[in-house]
Amino acid sequence: MRSPPGGGGVIEGDRRGGGRDDIPLQDTQRRVGRSSLLFTAPLVLLAVLTLILLWEAVRANVSPGARDDWPWRLRLLDTEALGSLLAVAVGAVLARAQYARTVRPYLGYRGSWRKGLLVEGESAWRVGILNCGQHIAVIESWECRVVPRGEPDGATAPWVAVPDVVATLTACGLTAGRDYQLIAFGTGFPLVGTGNYDTVPVGIFSQRCVEEVESLHVRVRVTDVVGDSYERVLDCLRGARAEYNVPGAEPVNE
Repeated sequence: MRSPPGGGGVIEGDRRGGGRDDIPLQDTQRRVGRSSLLFTAPLVLLAVLTLILLWEAVRANVSPGARDDWPWRLRLLDTEALGSLLAVAVGAVLARAQYARTVRPYLGYRGSWRKGLLVEGESAWRVGILNCGQHIAVIESWECRVVPRGEPDGATAPWVAVPDVVATLTACGLTAGRDYQLIAFGTGFPLVGTGNYDTVPVGIFSQRCVEEVESLHVRVRVTDVVGDSYERVLDCLRGARAEYNVPGAEPVNE
């Protein structure tokens, strides 16, 4: 997490990709799935053609007399045709990899204290998500996990829907609309590539909510235009209690 120059009261999520699967709350974007049609099919075609090439290479080095016997008399493809198909398959695999890297989303999030979002004149911690990629990404799933203050670490707790988180916060004595607001994004919601730092609201939390809740995470999974899936965990309250993010300090730029 880092604050931009001159951005008092602002905290951002790192937008770098990668990550390890054994760290459930790592704050980095990671790829979790690929399109079976657009990724697996070209690789399978390339593997089959490579096996045919190996077969023809071995068959070409067999003595002429043995080529009349089975299975050496089996000829799968003409050498010229095989070479052309191999070139097309390699080109398809490389082109797909390059295109997937170009169109993949870059998910980030941003939090800051702002006044008047929940109660007039009072500061609230606003968190928003953005897609800094060049192309659209469609939300595949949206799940949350909350840990009230004083409870054990919830790293092993299940991910639940927004209404379940609301029930937990209500049990803590917090009121929706006054102490917090949570946005539930449905499947298919598009995250348009912004090219700037404008965010879509994820949640708004009062100072009381920040004090009563230990952590609140949102796990978002999106699908890009080539069918690959990416996932990121948003630590919504990260930085809200930091000394450089004081309630009432308005950000210079957001």
